[in-house]
Amino acid sequence: MQKFEKEHIAKVREVAPECAILLKSNGDFPLDAAGKIALFGSGARRTIKGGTGSGDVNVRAYTTVEQGLENAGFEVVSKAWLDAYEEHMTKTRKEWITAMKAEAAAAGINGIMYCMGKVMPETAYEFSLESDADIAIYVLARNSGEGADRTMVAGDINLTETEIRDILALQKQYDKFLLVLNVGGMVDLTPVNTVENILLLGQLGTPTGDVLADLVLGKSYPSGKLAMTWAPIAEYPSTEGFGDPDDTYYREGIYVGYRYFDTVGKEVTYPFGYGLSYTTFAVETKDIVADEKQVTVTAQVINTGKCAGKEVVQVYASLPEGDLDQPYQKLVGYAKTKEVAAGESTEVSVTFATQILASFSEKDSAYIMEAGEYVIRLGSHSRDTMVAGILTLDDKAVLKKTKHICEGWGFDDLVPEKVAFNPDGEEEQKEAVKHIALSAAKFETVTYTYPEVAAEIPEGQTFDFAEVLSGKKTLEEFVAGLSDKQLAYLAIGNYKDVPEGAGVESVIGAAGSHVAGAAGESTSRLEDLGVGGLYMADGPAGLRLATSYKIVDGEVKGNANAFANFMEFMGEEELEMMASMVPKPSEAELAAPENYQYCIAIPIGTALAQAWNDDVAEICGDMVGQEMEMFGVHLWLAPAQNIQRSPLCGRNFEYYSEEPIVSGRTSAAVTRGVQKHPGCGVTIKHFACNNQETNRFLSNSVVSERALREIYLKGFEICVRSAKPEAIMSSYNLVNGEHTCNSKDIQTHVLRNEWGHEGIVMTDWFVTGGMGNGAEHRDNKYETGSAAGCVKAGNNITMPGGSSDLADILDALTNKEHAYALTKAELQQNAMTVLKEVIKLRK
Repeated sequence: MQKFEKEHIAKVREVAPECAILLKSNGDFPLDAAGKIALFGSGARRTIKGGTGSGDVNVRAYTTVEQGLENAGFEVVSKAWLDAYEEHMTKTRKEWITAMKAEAAAAGINGIMYCMGKVMPETAYEFSLESDADIAIYVLARNSGEGADRTMVAGDINLTETEIRDILALQKQYDKFLLVLNVGGMVDLTPVNTVENILLLGQLGTPTGDVLADLVLGKSYPSGKLAMTWAPIAEYPSTEGFGDPDDTYYREGIYVGYRYFDTVGKEVTYPFGYGLSYTTFAVETKDIVADEKQVTVTAQVINTGKCAGKEVVQVYASLPEGDLDQPYQKLVGYAKTKEVAAGESTEVSVTFATQILASFSEKDSAYIMEAGEYVIRLGSHSRDTMVAGILTLDDKAVLKKTKHICEGWGFDDLVPEKVAFNPDGEEEQKEAVKHIALSAAKFETVTYTYPEVAAEIPEGQTFDFAEVLSGKKTLEEFVAGLSDKQLAYLAIGNYKDVPEGAGVESVIGAAGSHVAGAAGESTSRLEDLGVGGLYMADGPAGLRLATSYKIVDGEVKGNANAFANFMEFMGEEELEMMASMVPKPSEAELAAPENYQYCIAIPIGTALAQAWNDDVAEICGDMVGQEMEMFGVHLWLAPAQNIQRSPLCGRNFEYYSEEPIVSGRTSAAVTRGVQKHPGCGVTIKHFACNNQETNRFLSNSVVSERALREIYLKGFEICVRSAKPEAIMSSYNLVNGEHTCNSKDIQTHVLRNEWGHEGIVMTDWFVTGGMGNGAEHRDNKYETGSAAGCVKAGNNITMPGGSSDLADILDALTNKEHAYALTKAELQQNAMTVLKEVIKLRK
């Protein structure tokens, strides 16, 4: 193990407790000392460090809960149960895989595509819970991953009868009992709500088990807060129609998560922003200062308990309703305290731009603030707030004037029946707090412009890129000397030519030849002119690279098979086909020495957001950036920041929150951490509305412009404006009938013209065809994306690239009937953007 691994694991162990959430406590934990402990549950020995798919990290090793407790000096006295469970799971998993393969064969579907992302649900068993310990821990684990959504069945969102039986029995049987949730998303805990101690550990990367041991012994304390509302799955307005393979209608509009639950007054299991600690806090308003530019709320936070801790101060706002319907409240800012000792207090100020109070008016095609009272609320979660101040706006203010985007949703958003959710004494609070008058006349109005593509650059001389790097020639002069084909190569990934009919170029093109296990590269077709490529690695829980590799004739040969994790789902014919696709190693490769490289896994996205601490997110980004420098990676394909619209999304563990502000701030902090390292950039993803995995290549998200702008684009906007990510990855799905990668409204008008993004945009892998599209052999309503459409939209690189993408772009240059007919000026502009990023990251 190398020095950096030890340092990074120790750092994750230090900050990860801020991501853990104490959901219930009776004071039995933390324990005074290690001793005998009875350990049960699916996550005890099979602890999950993070989800599956491209978000997984190939680590040297990671600490399970069993190992972590033993490392801390505990004697685990339930080995018989753990051994029995292990034997049971080994057997039942073999049976499940056989069943999955049979289902795939019966449907005539490739085994990999049918089973990608699917996770075996928990099954029934009965083993003795007896031991000679007085203390027990049950670790409930849930996994999910890229390619499949979660389900409303026992063993996934819901608990199994076996789990319910054992958890309730342990609660009665042991003097002290802790239910630990080793999950990446919501599980319905309603059947076990009598349990008195529940810790949402989450999936915290390499040192997950050690982090739990520290928390159990009080060497650290949980200080996280939920970034998503937990409620029975049927209660979410997004559940109806979720996962439709063709069109998913976002009829709930802006009423996502707590915006809905707080507005309609529904009881929830655990509210947004909720979380306990080993101590208790009182949060009081001390002052509020506001004008037309910004608002600052100052709070006094008092530790009223018996040990140290940290609290998150959350500020919400209730907006006046005029022409626009509004939720009961929305988050506008937050801050986490430093460590506060028992009995001590600290002041915390939460400052936010006044314009965050604006809403998008489709009628005005503008962000506006309507006249009336803006009630500012302060608290520790969305169901525990007090009035901190009232801002009164005298007239309607237009803040940002835009064009309409992504039209064609064809329905009216939900306007729910509102139930007054008024804490006790609210009217008295309103009378007692400071009232501040705001003048609409003092707000500035920004009117965005949407310029056309620059004029074509006249044909010029061809020369080496080094002359641009030295300043002797301009980038425009270099682009002027490129042929149509060279310009087109810059718009697609670094695929490799294969014999006609071989059908494997996309698979090969997905692998990196310079960094072992890289997800892909930008083109190397211009290397004879001195243009190097950009090397990309998956994320977002760390760098996903091959653990070993060889170097043959200057090219890296990684040991990673893109389908290694799915080969158990293949039939004999598929295995034979896969074997034929992998080139036989040469004698030189067999003789070459083996090299090893290991990265570490940081907490999953959901866990990072639960810290509600920009510093924690930036520290984790910094560690990733350090490893990128070490291994020669230019672009990390992360962070992932789609909105957690529904708990059913199988990829939610990669995402941050149901709230755009939490998502945007966490993503921006990670971005700052990575990009402080020279030559390293992030690729925030999946832009946008990638909120389900079912038929993910060809599903259409149907969403109103207001919801799109206020909910699904807002987090990306926060990150782009505040942290300036080098790259963005467009999503697989369509929005209102057009692939996001082909949407000029999304990739240029919003991203560049309104937000000022200057970096590149790339597609997610294979969106224009190849593996995955039509894998279910169904009659898909929509076609695949177009590489030419990507160029036209401002999506600079189609990944991983292929000969069909090259042909599509060249055809669009000459075929006026092409759906995305291109001008040479558009192709030149695309090349300019890509080459600017090459210059920036390859210095």
